[in-house]
Amino acid sequence: MERNIDDGIAVKGENPAALAVADAEVDGKAQSSALSSTLFLDHVGQVILTFNSDGLSWSLVQSFNNDESSCLGVKLAPKVVTEIKFSDVYAVELIDYGLVHESNLPNAGKFLVGHDNEMYWFKVHGFQRSKSQPSLWVLAQFTFGHNDPQMCQMWVNRINASLNLEMGRPRNLLVFVHPRSGKGSGCRTWETVAPIFSRAKVKTKVTVTQRAGQAFHVMASTSNQELYSYDGVVAVGGDGFFNEILNGFLSSRHKAPYPPSPTDIIHSADGNGSSLIHHGSSGTVAETSYQKEDESPLLSSTMQQNGSGFANFNQDRDFPFSEEQFRFGIIPAGSTDAIVMCTTGTRDPITSALHIVLGKRVCLDVAQVVRWKTTSASKLDPCVRYAASFAGYGFYGDVITESEKYRWMGPKRYDYAGTKVFLRHRSYEAEVAYLEVKSGETNSTSGRGHASSSIRALWSPNKSERVVCRVNCAICNDKPIHVSMEDSQATTYSRPEETRWLRSKGRFLSIGAAVISCRNERAPDGLVADAHLSDGFLNLILIKDCPHALYLWHLTQLARRGGTPLNFKFVEHHKTTAFVFTSFGTESVWNLDGEPFQAHQLSAQVFRGLVSLFASGPEV
Repeated sequence: MERNIDDGIAVKGENPAALAVADAEVDGKAQSSALSSTLFLDHVGQVILTFNSDGLSWSLVQSFNNDESSCLGVKLAPKVVTEIKFSDVYAVELIDYGLVHESNLPNAGKFLVGHDNEMYWFKVHGFQRSKSQPSLWVLAQFTFGHNDPQMCQMWVNRINASLNLEMGRPRNLLVFVHPRSGKGSGCRTWETVAPIFSRAKVKTKVTVTQRAGQAFHVMASTSNQELYSYDGVVAVGGDGFFNEILNGFLSSRHKAPYPPSPTDIIHSADGNGSSLIHHGSSGTVAETSYQKEDESPLLSSTMQQNGSGFANFNQDRDFPFSEEQFRFGIIPAGSTDAIVMCTTGTRDPITSALHIVLGKRVCLDVAQVVRWKTTSASKLDPCVRYAASFAGYGFYGDVITESEKYRWMGPKRYDYAGTKVFLRHRSYEAEVAYLEVKSGETNSTSGRGHASSSIRALWSPNKSERVVCRVNCAICNDKPIHVSMEDSQATTYSRPEETRWLRSKGRFLSIGAAVISCRNERAPDGLVADAHLSDGFLNLILIKDCPHALYLWHLTQLARRGGTPLNFKFVEHHKTTAFVFTSFGTESVWNLDGEPFQAHQLSAQVFRGLVSLFASGPEV
């Protein structure tokens, strides 16, 4: 039975083949009338399927009154899905012939065919949001059947035509799989999600890394011309593995002036802890190197700063790279997966894979970290690294260093190492200077692709005033029209008369710079609950030396949902765009996105929305 919605006339016996010929080709424009057909929906029964401009909807041909459950005399309608939007559909496939099973609805037998039917059918693949966890996306498929194969083919053609109109969906991806990431489940994780990419007709070039630094080397050495043939790169692993890929990509493409070194800061004579920039050094070469057994590259490469001093993606002059089109994806298989938690709201490989094939997009801030001296006796030798989530010193550096001794324990090594480091309760003498951020100014002045000059008010201990980063975040989306890397302006601190640096010197239990909130299973709200994915700020957290019990109280607040870990007198929280660090001790190890990084002198600056991810942000 074929039905036209406009005239409401049902025509039985209409030749579906003739209708299929007329409707198979869709030119991408809105149809003057909606298509409606009577089909069988697997496990539901006979339905009227309607093709709408934004998706599919269906309703039972025969309504019946006895399909409702009741509670205290109140009738409850059965919870049956009756529609799906094209934005939630990632594939449709035609099945030649098979069984369409009888309805699972209560009391439906007397209204519907009571036995299994063999017919031609097609599957619509999409997802549904979990009712208990909105950020968790669950695979859903709807199987429709009909006796005529051309009827099924017509519907497949129409649905595919609509899916082809969905913007931003990838067609060709470069995939790196870390086989030993987390619990050694990288390959199993990819095998779980690979069918999603196959059904969505996304081509994937998969590389299972065999040695440390392999992904870094591939990303750093691949020409822009070759990378341009891909819509993005996907990391199947943890935060450290994504950090390796990100550094390989940026090391040879992102060129920007360094942030000031600690020796560039001249202390003012008034002694009030403020500083001005002295234009004394101008680093021109940065070396990026990694040293880690299974997640960090063992490769050194040089990054030459361009003469203009402006940020610039231009590895190949003939093929300038379009950072607007290229995106990164992460399928979680690590120990903490904080970046995935912050960008999708859940630590689920299926959800992440769906974000990728559906072409979701969110911008992500990236911190450029420059090590000036490895030890106090080292010569000045700038080395550049990039971090997308966190840079930490003291407690955080000690935990990552200690955990390297127990890699055989898997993710549990972090709990064990963290306990050992906490019991030591070591503090370190250091000095930090950070760019002053005045309250009252807005994010709107920040430019994407270069160090942010925008300002926003500091965190308030009143939890009701926190603005948490979510889907379609107003703070992250409040930015000017994209400025290309080649035309970006100089950084804020290049004009010393307009900048002021504040200093903090003493003994610290830890120093942390969070690019994002860093939510994870151990800290459900993250280190800074109201940190955003793309607001152009680093959240500098200084934990001064304090009694053991108070530090434990601070850590327990981090582990609580709705906790207030920053509301302590020994804790300083500053929103800033750049900071410098100098250690006064013999040991100085930082933690960059879960990777150890030894640095006696260090500087960092944030670049707003430098890269894009296949994600949409956590759901409300």
